[in-house]
Amino acid sequence: MQKRNKMDITSYNQKYFRPSCLKALNIRMDSSEFYSLFSETTHEEIKLPPELTRTPEDTLLNYFSVLREAENMGGRSCGTVGQARTPFPIAYNFLSKEYQNKLSYEDYFHSFAGIGHTSLLKLLRVPDIKSAIKFFYEIETIEGFKGKRAEYFGYSYGWIELVYEKDGFRISALTKIEEDFLCAPYHGWDHDGEDIIGVKYGSWCKLIEQMYPTVKNGYVKNIYFRGNDGADYCFIFITLTNGTDVEMAQFRKVRNENWKQVNMKPEEECLTEQRMFMDG
Repeated sequence: MQKRNKMDITSYNQKYFRPSCLKALNIRMDSSEFYSLFSETTHEEIKLPPELTRTPEDTLLNYFSVLREAENMGGRSCGTVGQARTPFPIAYNFLSKEYQNKLSYEDYFHSFAGIGHTSLLKLLRVPDIKSAIKFFYEIETIEGFKGKRAEYFGYSYGWIELVYEKDGFRISALTKIEEDFLCAPYHGWDHDGEDIIGVKYGSWCKLIEQMYPTVKNGYVKNIYFRGNDGADYCFIFITLTNGTDVEMAQFRKVRNENWKQVNMKPEEECLTEQRMFMDG
């Protein structure tokens, strides 16, 4: 297989089949006294202390810290787990009013079915072409499955947008995508950033004149190339725990101009042109 030829079997397995060893970021609210303040209240009655949502980063770190020891296992029981279900109505109040109108508390609570613990592994503010307050996140969860007598680790990632309300920053949108630890490394090219750029902008769009060295900083990867249109391009990727690179943003620069964020869609722009040419 093409991917295995690029690395020996040991590094291949270490990259794609091993869980994260990163430290958890959501380590706030570690006192039971905090949760006792809300133990007898419903989600409608809760008012978050303003210091919890003072900045976008505070909002997200505190939100995931509250969820850290929330459990909604519903199956196998081994006694009290963490703060049990007390954190859920607290966490729900980190959502904006508009988001709450779209997502009821009951649906929010059921979205955590099977989860007994949450660790925030990665959190990074990412550029947004619409100037929204947007973050990438990745979490590690301990999950239980019906019929199993043990729990397992699961990994998910996504994007979160925030808005400012009168008493602080609130989550206005959140996506969650489960990571594939088995099929992704066996099939295709679209989990490796350099291959993604090579296929989409080289093979499909015929745009690449020269590839530049990739710049890595932790789990952030910047991939650069010189286009045959005279412009330079930069693509920002984040590497997930399962080894997959996910695109965060695209930038284009002509000569000495500043980098400008763009939103190229090679699946629509280049493949469509190729199909039209072949059909004609």
